[in-house]
Amino acid sequence: MTHRYFVRLSFQGTHYSGWQIQENAISVQEKLNQALTVISGHEVATTGCGRTDAGVHARMFYAHFDLSEPIADPGRMLYQLNAILPDDIAIHEIIDVPENAHARFDATSRTYEYFICRNKNPFLRDYAFHGFRNPDLNLMQKACDIIKSHTDFSSFSKSNTQVKTNNCKITHAQWEYRNEMLVFTITADRFLRGMVRAIVGTLLDVGTAKMPPEALDEILLAKNRSQAGTSAPAAGLYLTRITYPYLTEPAGFQFPG
Repeated sequence: MTHRYFVRLSFQGTHYSGWQIQENAISVQEKLNQALTVISGHEVATTGCGRTDAGVHARMFYAHFDLSEPIADPGRMLYQLNAILPDDIAIHEIIDVPENAHARFDATSRTYEYFICRNKNPFLRDYAFHGFRNPDLNLMQKACDIIKSHTDFSSFSKSNTQVKTNNCKITHAQWEYRNEMLVFTITADRFLRGMVRAIVGTLLDVGTAKMPPEALDEILLAKNRSQAGTSAPAAGLYLTRITYPYLTEPAGFQFPG
């Protein structure tokens, strides 16, 4: 009998090529697989809730894995995993789930937050984007409303991605100030590769008067990545929330410090 488990984890993505295993690059998935293999005594492969770009962080990330025997002491295994894993990866919970539960396909929504430091701060250089003091939030919010009216986000996707559709349903997109931070929050049923960073970069072009909000209609209808703005740096991006119909949602994300 197969026993399936979810792990809820977080990671600082600065030193990783992203979640997914890649040749000639270090990934979060590789480190987690190695730790689970050491503890279980046989090879364990995880399946993540999605993939993140190199340098992107995750406050909340889920992955599932299978074992032939049930975990006798989940608390002890949690301690062992955290002892083996690098300091920039943390396991918060091990959850016994039905055999057909799937970390990627069962997720009903995902939320990202992008942090922009309004003043240069050497202590946050790996955690936020620097350089935009006062972009026009009203203009950027108008552009957000236009984005939510579309479903095809080909213009905000990396090219040559192996997905069946570029359609996504965005339910929330908002800019706000949080103390010294300018924060963009976006929620959708799914995201394309590089999508959030491309959206942020384009919205900042709107906020600095390089293009009007109405340009978002033309960009999205073009279905061409070259029509949109430059992607924002990875350091400011966090995956902060994932929802499943059968999991209790943990506490939300607060920026470090």
